[in-house]
Amino acid sequence: MTERIAIVTGSARGIGAATARRLASDGMAVAVLDLDEVACAGTVKEIADAGGRALAVAADVSQGDQVEAAVQRVADELGEPAVLINNAGVIRDNLLFKMTDDDWDTVLGVHLSGAFLMTRAVQKYMVGQRWGRIVNLSSSSALGNRGQVNYSAAKAGMQGFTKTLAIELGRYGVTANAVAPGFIATDMTATTAARVGISFEDFQQAAVQRIPVGRIGQPDDVAHTISFLVSEGASFVSGQVIYVAGGPLC
Repeated sequence: MTERIAIVTGSARGIGAATARRLASDGMAVAVLDLDEVACAGTVKEIADAGGRALAVAADVSQGDQVEAAVQRVADELGEPAVLINNAGVIRDNLLFKMTDDDWDTVLGVHLSGAFLMTRAVQKYMVGQRWGRIVNLSSSSALGNRGQVNYSAAKAGMQGFTKTLAIELGRYGVTANAVAPGFIATDMTATTAARVGISFEDFQQAAVQRIPVGRIGQPDDVAHTISFLVSEGASFVSGQVIYVAGGPLC
């Protein structure tokens, strides 16, 4: 198989870094994209040390000019991208009456506008190759979560965005799917624990009580699912939302 070129946004750490490493182990060359190129160095080094190819790229995905420049750089230095993982995300949690315009705009801008801008910039390469894989990171919060009206709206929007991409791009050999993680141990969930005023350890233990498989999720759990969705074997899976949550969500 010809080496595929993948872009993983928000991949300096957490789910993004785990996904970048997994796709590299699957034989792809990976653009590790995040706000700070220096912060991407660790992920790039891990991939290189394992014998893979990776490129650190800095961009704010909510800014169209930066996205265009970043994708062009990937095409020039790594190769034309055929796989896109829209993982970049932020949280600005608060109850509705305390949430500011900036809290709302920032979260919607990074998650939804970022996914739109990245996908628009990359799809031309996928269409040209008549092959492509897009995976958007949604969340169990898409079903509603107290203190996250902005994040929940963004993650629900990612699901509709994904389904429409599947309809529009399917004829060109491009699939689009969403992965919706439940409780995953990351810096973001640690931040949520701090917001509600409990230790991260207690926060995790409380979550375990609600998860049927009896443990919290790890970034690699999400990365494994993404690995399947971007594989050759997943060519007939498109427009789907897969909850990686350790059980059904009620």
